[in-house]
Amino acid sequence: MSRPLQIALVGHTNTGKTSLLRTLTRDAGFGEVADAPGTTRRVQGAQLRLDGRPVLAWYDTPGMEDSVALLDYVDRLAGTERLDGPARIRRFLDAPEARGRFEQEARVLAKMLDCDAALYVIDARDPVLAKHLDELALLAACGKPLLPVLNFVRAPAHRAQQWRDAMARLGLHALLEFDTVAPPLDGERQLYARLAMLLDARADTLQALSDQLATQRRERRDKAGRLAAGMLLDIAALRLASSSDEAALRAAAQDLQDRARHREQACIDAVLALYNFRHEDYDAETLPLTGERWGMDLFHPQALKDAGVSVGMGVAAGAMAGAAVDLMLAGVSLGTAALVGAATGGLWQSAERYGQRLLGKLRGYRELSIDDAVLRLLGLRARQLIEALDRRGHAARDPLRLADVSADTSADGDRAWREGKLPAELKEARSKPEWSTLNASHEDSPRRAAALRNLGERLSHGD
Repeated sequence: MSRPLQIALVGHTNTGKTSLLRTLTRDAGFGEVADAPGTTRRVQGAQLRLDGRPVLAWYDTPGMEDSVALLDYVDRLAGTERLDGPARIRRFLDAPEARGRFEQEARVLAKMLDCDAALYVIDARDPVLAKHLDELALLAACGKPLLPVLNFVRAPAHRAQQWRDAMARLGLHALLEFDTVAPPLDGERQLYARLAMLLDARADTLQALSDQLATQRRERRDKAGRLAAGMLLDIAALRLASSSDEAALRAAAQDLQDRARHREQACIDAVLALYNFRHEDYDAETLPLTGERWGMDLFHPQALKDAGVSVGMGVAAGAMAGAAVDLMLAGVSLGTAALVGAATGGLWQSAERYGQRLLGKLRGYRELSIDDAVLRLLGLRARQLIEALDRRGHAARDPLRLADVSADTSADGDRAWREGKLPAELKEARSKPEWSTLNASHEDSPRRAAALRNLGERLSHGD
C-alpha cells in the first residue's frame, strides 16, 4: 500500500496556515490560533482517510520570519559550487545556523523536502514585499510543487490581484482563493483539483477524496434538515390541556412556550455538534433561552415582525399592551390563550379570528398549541442556521450570531417560510399529538417518518 500523500502548509508568520487546516479538517481545535506572530512553533499533522485508510497527511509548519537573511546565508554556503536547489537547502540544514538563528525556517524547509507538495498560504491583505519573494525562492529551491493559496480574500482591503500578478511573474500560474473564515462553497473541490494538476500521479486519489468530502457535506445537510424537521413536528403536534380560568391558562401557556424553547435549543445543540462546532461558536445572546428582550424572544410579536412573519392584530396588540398575560401568551393559538391576551389588551380581533367555536368552549378545558406564525419563525431560524453552518469555516473566531445569518442565506428559501403555505407536514401534525415526543402519548409511525423525511428535505435544500 502506498504511503499517504504528504502536503505541507508553508508561508510567512500569521497568514492563516493553522486556520486553513482547521477548515480543511473541520476541527476547530486543531493547533493554536492567535493574532500574535509565530504562534505555531513546531510541525503538526492531521490525516484524511478514504475508505478507512489514510490517504493524505497535512502538515502545519511554523511561519518563516527572516527569509531575506536566510537566502543570503544559503547563497554564501553554496559559494561558487553549482548546486541544484534541493542540494543547497540540504547543505543549509547541515549547517550550525539551522539549529540556531534559522531554526524555525529549517523546520519548514526540512518538511518541504519530505513532502510531495506544499500550499503557500498568503494573507491577501498584506502588500507583496521582498521577504515574501525570498520565501518563495527558498521554498521553490526544495524542488516540490507549490500551490499559492490566497487567504482573507473577503476582507475589504485585500490585495489579491497584486498577489496574482506577483505569482505570475514567478511562474506560479495555478493558485487558489480560499478564505478560511468563510470558504467558498466549492472551495475544497477547487483545492483538490489544483493539487491534482500538480500531482498527476495522485490525481485519482485526490479526486476520490474530493468526491467523498462532497458526499459527506450533502449527508450533513440532509441530517441537519431531519433534525430541524423533528423539532418542528414535535412543536407543531404539541398539545397542552388547561382549564379555562385565566391563571391556569397563563401557567399552561408558559409551560407550552418553555417546552418549545427547550426543544429548539436541543435542535440547535444537535446541529452544531453535527457540523463539529462547539456551543460557544454560536452566540449565547441569540439563543432562545436567554433573557426577556423581545429581540431574542421566540414568542414576542415584534420578533415575528422583524423576521417578516405576519402576526394577528389581536395577539400583537394584546402583547404590546404590556400586561404579563399578554407577554406570556403572545404567539399561542387555539383560541382561549390568545383570546385572553387580546382581551387584556383591550382588543377582540382574536375573538373574530377564532369565531364562535372558541367562545363556546370557554366553560370547559382547552387545548393550547403553538401558533402558525411561531412555527414559521422556527422554520426560518433552523433553515438559516443550517445554511450558515454549511458555509462557515472552522477557523472562524467570532461566534455566529442569529442576526447576521439571514444576510447570507437564500432570499427565496426565506420567502417560502415567511409567505408561502405552511408545509403540509406541519398542518397534519396539528391533528396528530401522538407525533410529538413532547407529549406523553408519543408514538412512532410510518406516516410521521414520511413527514420527517419530506420536511427535512425542504429544510436542507432551502425550499
